[in-house]
Amino acid sequence: MRERLLTITEAAEQLSAGETTSRNLVETCLARAADDIGEGARVYLTTYADRARADADHVDQMRANGWAVPTFAGVPISIKDLFDVAGEVTRAGSKVFDADQPAIDDAPAIQRLRAAGFIIIGKTNMTEFAYSGLGMNAHFGTPLSPYDRATGRIPGGSSSGGAVSVADGMAIATIGTDTGGSCRIPAAFCGIVGFKPTSTRVPKEGAVPLSKTMDSVGPLANSVSCCALLDSVLVGNGGENVTKRANDTIRIGVIDNYVTNGMETAVGVAIDAALSRLSAAGVGVDHLTIPELEDLPHINRMGGIVGAEAYAFHKPYAETRANLYDPWVFSRFDAGKAQSAADFIEVIETRAQVRVAVANRVQGFDALALPTVAITPPALADLADPDVSNATNQMTLRNTAVGNFLDRPSISIPCHAPDAAPVGFMLMGHTDADRALISVATGLENLIRGR
Repeated sequence: MRERLLTITEAAEQLSAGETTSRNLVETCLARAADDIGEGARVYLTTYADRARADADHVDQMRANGWAVPTFAGVPISIKDLFDVAGEVTRAGSKVFDADQPAIDDAPAIQRLRAAGFIIIGKTNMTEFAYSGLGMNAHFGTPLSPYDRATGRIPGGSSSGGAVSVADGMAIATIGTDTGGSCRIPAAFCGIVGFKPTSTRVPKEGAVPLSKTMDSVGPLANSVSCCALLDSVLVGNGGENVTKRANDTIRIGVIDNYVTNGMETAVGVAIDAALSRLSAAGVGVDHLTIPELEDLPHINRMGGIVGAEAYAFHKPYAETRANLYDPWVFSRFDAGKAQSAADFIEVIETRAQVRVAVANRVQGFDALALPTVAITPPALADLADPDVSNATNQMTLRNTAVGNFLDRPSISIPCHAPDAAPVGFMLMGHTDADRALISVATGLENLIRGR
């Protein structure tokens, strides 16, 4: 059974009580990252060991002097490689930008984390330019899911290194991005919690875009409460608490079509067990069909909004630096390149119509429930063939992408039995009602996990 790891609140409480020091927490994370038998070499693309130690010592000295410090001062976290850090080139898991100018300022999201007292251990590996749900990286290697390391299974992406950094105790939490599932898929494949907010909730400036329309900035951590705290910090509210909803006041709509197609037996068993626990505890559980979801493959057949916007951003680099891209990632720009302006406008308009239709259909529910991913983490060795990788990528992204297409906040919570293959239980809320969803998830987390 895996080691139980600290939550942000537990770490902050231990720091406040003098039961540990920030330097100790930082050294623990750095030691695990440097362990030769671990995944650290593939998890971190950059570590800030010297600055992290200096920041930790500063926080510890302030506490020793009795000076006021932010609640989370000294808690170590990691950040995805696509966020600007002042004085560094932002690579986004690629070699394409290696010769570019360094960032002048930290990204706003990073500024808010530092202001709240978090200590950044380093930048984590990711799928090149965040353009895949698998988590593989041809340039820097692929960190492995904590599940079945002997086989070597993918971590999910694109926030791959961040998820593994949390699961392996190299950071207490991490900040990623989510365009089609990039926070929730690695959370599901690594057995942790991942939250995708409404797309406009957290500033995206200073983060290399995949799709400016669909991108969102969100946390991955060991608990729903950790994600709630980080969401509050990222929004600029400083880590406010969230009220837990009572079980018998919650009504969940379980999606029975589209998201369950081709579902692995292990996933179905874990999801059904979690739903049974919810129902037995007084949660209203109703099954429903959302026929509009069946149209998504056709709507996005030419690459959709993500394909068009990804190609638009990368066009100048693709024309001059094509040799620096991972060929598999580079090939994915073809869909966006083939789209016309009329194609793009059609997707935009159809998306708006689908969002309204779905909103009308599900307005009586506090949240919708579905498997985060319909499969368990595949073996890395099985994905060498591009056709297999493409098919697996589509399957991996299918369910999570629903939340992005509808622009609904979504959270993935582990629901598998101990030592079983990891399975994520996704709750999807209403657009711009992010804290309401977090309140529901906070109330249901232990039931979903089977605690």
